[in-house]
Amino acid sequence: MWTHPAWRGRFLAHPTPADERLRAYAGWCTAVEGNTTFYATPARETVASWARQTGADFRFVLKLPRTVTHERRLTGADEELGAFLGAIEPLGPRVHALWVQLPASFGPTDVPSLARFLRGLPAAHRYAVEVRHPAFFDDPGAARTLEETLGTVDAEWIPFDTTAFFRTPPTSDAEREAWTRKPRTAPRTRALTDRPVVRYLGRDDPARTVEGWQPWLDVVTGWLREGRSPTVFVHTPDNADAPELARAFHDEVRARLPGLAPLPEPAPVGPATLF
Repeated sequence: MWTHPAWRGRFLAHPTPADERLRAYAGWCTAVEGNTTFYATPARETVASWARQTGADFRFVLKLPRTVTHERRLTGADEELGAFLGAIEPLGPRVHALWVQLPASFGPTDVPSLARFLRGLPAAHRYAVEVRHPAFFDDPGAARTLEETLGTVDAEWIPFDTTAFFRTPPTSDAEREAWTRKPRTAPRTRALTDRPVVRYLGRDDPARTVEGWQPWLDVVTGWLREGRSPTVFVHTPDNADAPELARAFHDEVRARLPGLAPLPEPAPVGPATLF
């Protein structure tokens, strides 16, 4: 996501043409979750516009279409997968990872299907898998089998950390909606590859979001010191402050690791003034 009504006039100039909004977002953050690709494969021309608006080092983590992961459950979806892979070609090296988000019903007995699917994917891309079945988090044997499967193709396991979000009951409409939809899984901080990806969900109160991500500061700093290149996505139920919070997380990591490059300086959003 690189546009949000709450960001207009605050993080993104308003009005900003639709084909320039990603460029504006890239002034705040250097990576984006491609969640819309889950619902529909974009036109190749649209993807070419994304490439024009971003530098070669910008990171897209693109979710595979739901027809592949949820409806076909990784089996018999060659046509849909091929169309998706063809559509995203204009992004080139900007595709940091293809995100295989699996339904909560996809459990340990389905891992052989995942193994076959991953083995059949083109080696030109990196892959990251998000599972939501409780057994992968509660059963060490199931977790070990999944890790071994991912390791055969150098794929990452994406943790979706909702610990801070579920710590206390919701207090806003956005939090109440997220309460019914987001997974409740145990936190996971083990990286399998040199490109770990983390999804973190805080609360609509920025202070509580910052409080909840404190354990990740040591984890991410450690990964960087090991030579890994992590990508961290910061969410809140309403996402109103997400770009600013992402930059705050980066600043906290950078305070521990001063050699980490700063994020770009965003372009001014407000109107020019002499006073």
